Amino acid sequence: MAAPEERDLTQEQTEKLLQFQDLTGIESMDQCRHTLEQHNWNIEAAVQDRLNEQEGVPSVFNPPPSRPLQGLLGWGYYLIMLPFRFTYYTILDIFRFALRFIRPDPRSRVTDPVGDIVSFMHSFEEKYGRAHPVFYQGTYSQALNDAKRELRFLLVYLHGDDHQDSDEFCRNTLCAPEVISLINTRMLFWACSTNRPEGYRVSQALRENTYPFLAMIMLKDRRMTVVGRLEGLIQPDDLINQLTFIMDANQTYLVSERLEREERNQTQVLRQQQDEAYLASLRADQEKERKKREERERKRRKEEEVKQQKLAEERRRREEKERKLECLPPEPSPDDPESVKIIFKLPNDSRVERRFHFSQSLTVIHDFLFSLKESPEKFQIEANFPRRVLPCIPSEEWPNPPTLQEAGLSHTEVLFVQDLTDE
Repeated sequence: MAAPEERDLTQEQTEKLLQFQDLTGIESMDQCRHTLEQHNWNIEAAVQDRLNEQEGVPSVFNPPPSRPLQGLLGWGYYLIMLPFRFTYYTILDIFRFALRFIRPDPRSRVTDPVGDIVSFMHSFEEKYGRAHPVFYQGTYSQALNDAKRELRFLLVYLHGDDHQDSDEFCRNTLCAPEVISLINTRMLFWACSTNRPEGYRVSQALRENTYPFLAMIMLKDRRMTVVGRLEGLIQPDDLINQLTFIMDANQTYLVSERLEREERNQTQVLRQQQDEAYLASLRADQEKERKKREERERKRRKEEEVKQQKLAEERRRREEKERKLECLPPEPSPDDPESVKIIFKLPNDSRVERRFHFSQSLTVIHDFLFSLKESPEKFQIEANFPRRVLPCIPSEEWPNPPTLQEAGLSHTEVLFVQDLTDE
């Protein structure tokens, strides 16, 4: 198979040229290039034109040349016939399209592709025995996918049941021990009869010209490509030589693809490791942030609890002060001979003066001071002469605090309020 002439061709045009050759089976690269250039490198139009030529239908895309028109008479004839030609080809295409629905080819309906493969294998073994290359027991698409995934060559054999050379090829060439050894060790082997729907579908894709037909397919430039076609009867030694030549000529593509795949896998593994490390770091940061949030929330609740306790204590103390203030006995008049004038010196150096009755308990003095806003939360009352602490609240020593007279207070006294809040 000659190499394509790449002068003045872009990479895309070169790929279309090789694809067109694989689809049509045309050996001449010059002819393939000429056909594509006629159709402005539209590969679908070029392939359709080729199919029309094989079926004997005049080409819609490249009509056969006619004698050059001469003079006004010739141009007039051309313009008159143009609508008729257009109508003729349109009706012909509609007729051919409708004929496919009226009399469809039964092979065009693939209902059980795996069944077609298994049925061909059984018929092959009944006729030629069990000594044959290992058939791929799956559809053509599955074989392509496995060859692509495993980076292996795929050898496709299309069997023409009615061709005169098919029997000799299968019996003497395909079942030869050396051919079996080569195929089983170096490639996948897929085969089917073109009389069955699955084989016919593959035949429409590969466009073989004669039988026996073999196509070597491999992953090339990241797509499955036909890299070799063998058509017609061939002897075992020639088949081995040609298959080996095709594989050796294209082995570098598989090696390159294998290296690229390994590099992609390594890159993917590295990226996965980086992603895992990032996720681990992210989870650690999220855990730290969660603990910080919990700690902040715990502190906030604690502070709120302390605040509420403080407010409750202040509310309780305020209510107690109000209650004790309401319970205080009235202040005696200055003329009362049983009254005692007491001057209290508070911790903040302020002075408070009030009169009490000699018969009142020292508890009344304590309650009076407790009801004052200036008084500390916890305090004791001290007298100076002699220096002593007055038992104003019940204790083990004084279950019932004494009266002012029993405590030895005079008509005028100065008492000191000692702050005990921090003790």
